[in-house]
Amino acid sequence: MNEKLNRFRNDINGKRIAVIGLGISNLPVIDFLLSCGASVVGRDKKTYDAMKDTADKLTQKGVSLILGDDYLENIDEDMIFKAPGIRPDLPQFNEAVAKGTVLTSEMEVFFELCPAHLFAVTGSDGKTTTTTLVYTLLAKQCEKEGGSRHVYVGGNIGKPLLPEVEAMTEDDYAVLELSSFQLQAMKQSPAVACVTNVTPNHLNWHTGMDEYIEAKKTIFLHQTEFDRLVLNYENEVTRAMASEAPGHVTYFSSKRELVPGDGADAVIFEKDGEICLISASGEEPYPILKTSDIFIPGRHNVENYMTAIAAVRGYVDIDTIGEVARTFGGVEHREEFVCEKDGVKYYNSSIDSSPTRTIAALLAFKQKLIIILGGYDKHIPFDPLCAPLTEHAKGIILTGATGEKIRAALEADDGFMKAGIPMVSEPDFYRAIDEARKMAEPGDIVILSPACASFDAFPNFEVRGRAFKDYVMKF
Repeated sequence: MNEKLNRFRNDINGKRIAVIGLGISNLPVIDFLLSCGASVVGRDKKTYDAMKDTADKLTQKGVSLILGDDYLENIDEDMIFKAPGIRPDLPQFNEAVAKGTVLTSEMEVFFELCPAHLFAVTGSDGKTTTTTLVYTLLAKQCEKEGGSRHVYVGGNIGKPLLPEVEAMTEDDYAVLELSSFQLQAMKQSPAVACVTNVTPNHLNWHTGMDEYIEAKKTIFLHQTEFDRLVLNYENEVTRAMASEAPGHVTYFSSKRELVPGDGADAVIFEKDGEICLISASGEEPYPILKTSDIFIPGRHNVENYMTAIAAVRGYVDIDTIGEVARTFGGVEHREEFVCEKDGVKYYNSSIDSSPTRTIAALLAFKQKLIIILGGYDKHIPFDPLCAPLTEHAKGIILTGATGEKIRAALEADDGFMKAGIPMVSEPDFYRAIDEARKMAEPGDIVILSPACASFDAFPNFEVRGRAFKDYVMKF
């Protein structure tokens, strides 16, 4: 029996709870709060007409709605459940908290109530694939062992897990992808935490790079001395995090052989085509997985496997790791093959919402690509794209709100301009796909890898990716 959950139910029974942000991820949370006997007030910037179907369903369930531009005014509920994308330091929140309102989020409450063993992954790039790998490895191992242990996955990937907390036990595992938005105000950390890398991202939301880094750190700052932190040795920001880790640190590197030390108790690296582990000073490297057994392509996916292996070390056996590596086909929207039309192959990598993700996609293929770039402006520089595009792009289609900003960065680079790579600007997303089709010849690859978020035209990268797939399937 989950005593923490029972106390939570008793505490909020009959209280008024404000749920701020009525997107898809918060709807199951509202149902959970209603089941606990709370009176829910849904607040959202959208008008009733703009979200009519959702608004109708919520009112039918007894949810009071405050919608429109003034949705944050006069907050007097007992508790606020804030959506991840809304900053916690807004004046309206500060005013409500000063009057006694409790400000929290679905993820904060989940950490407080979850009895399961928690694994969590964050980072600027690679966290979705790594989270899925950790989940898949644990689920495969539990399936082989039989028994009643269950594995859950959620957070920034999939669905909120708070509504499922009642079914969880201490024997279960919960695997979470956590964004900087979700981590910003966290007061607890998971037993196993992974930081894949940290590069400039979401600087339109954070006050600057320092705040972004501090948000990422909360994934491990509240760990105990018995917990585990997995860090990318090749990323300067994450390597430095080891000095602040309360628990055990494992470094991984795809570029050099490592030995324990420099803040790490264990290390994972590649040697002679194998991912190897050293878990104590003086040990010989122990081979875990041949990189040639990894079904999904790209050096970044070798790093994703290193991260996942470090996370599940001691929970998953080597045979299971090999079985998953040979069969795991990756996640939707990450270098996902869509179809071949008229001799041209189309790939959807809509999840590539930053330049570093797009660079990884370029490096995953052995030939030059026709690439569709552009989207929502997160106020991050595009200069890092210049050299990789010079080397790996056959043609470039620029679209969305950042299309001209990317063009300006490319045209300012002498090396790119000397390469003479064709570049077309087309603000409309679908016409941009048409331009890529016109540019392509049999044998070419066209990839949607925007290097930007989707919010200029789509609610999220999943909707953008599925729109791309639906459109090219009609060619």
